[in-house]
Amino acid sequence: MLASRLRQIPWLAIGDQRLLQQRAALIGCNIAIEPWQGRVSKAPGVLTVLDVPNETPAEPGCLDARNARSVLRMLDVAIDGCQKGEFAGMVTAPVQKSVINDAGIPFSGHTEYLQEAASVEDVVMMLATPALRVALATTHLPLRNVADAIEQTLLKRRLKILHQSLVERFGIPNPRILVAGLNPHAGERGHLGREEIEVITPVLNTLRSEGLHLIGPLPADTLFVPRMLAGADAVMVMYHDQGLPVLKASGFGEAVNITLGLPFVRTSVDHGTALDLAGTGTAVASSLEAAIERAAELIR
Repeated sequence: MLASRLRQIPWLAIGDQRLLQQRAALIGCNIAIEPWQGRVSKAPGVLTVLDVPNETPAEPGCLDARNARSVLRMLDVAIDGCQKGEFAGMVTAPVQKSVINDAGIPFSGHTEYLQEAASVEDVVMMLATPALRVALATTHLPLRNVADAIEQTLLKRRLKILHQSLVERFGIPNPRILVAGLNPHAGERGHLGREEIEVITPVLNTLRSEGLHLIGPLPADTLFVPRMLAGADAVMVMYHDQGLPVLKASGFGEAVNITLGLPFVRTSVDHGTALDLAGTGTAVASSLEAAIERAAELIR
């Protein structure tokens, strides 16, 4: 439905053109789909598509591992276009990680895939609403593996990426970053875990000596109260479900996933595939709209 509206900037859809035409007809979306020939239409009601066909026809809401490689080809085309300067940035829709793995392809998410494809040392996953930015020290890991993954080199690198991105992409000269502890009560002086003492605090002290404005490690259960967040430019949490439930509870549908550290702009939605809504015409596109708008802001 977004394609039926007036656009401030041109954007190109990468996907199976025939599938998009079928889905538009299914949900009664009256748009004209035109193939990409080096020019992108901004006209309302027109969607320009770079055709990357599926391996096999797809049914709404039904997963098919035979199309897993097609999904990754769509990503590869977008990445290649960004790296060559043909595209100004990339906005991704959600993918079903399980069906890609079911096809025998190791895949933990867009963030990790983009890092490898762009040949950068590291990236940071950050979700942002108009009121809050939450970055992740670790991303898609089983909870039992998180503590082992929190080590000084990784944490230092990702805090520096966050700081640099806030300065360069968001125009914040001296960003103030709150950093969560890993354990309850930020370890309770070692009685509830020693990661704060042995890993997090030494990293924060080192980066403070380099001029970064870091506060922490802070107990995650009180970190997100308004008094603590006042004046903060971003929060770094140690794992996925430590910070994202708070952000999504306060701004679900308007949050945007931003990959920091890439040589190009990449944003995404704040939700999953919602297979139960596929083909019904009832899915809400507010997060996708926000992701497109945020990408345009970052590109500008």
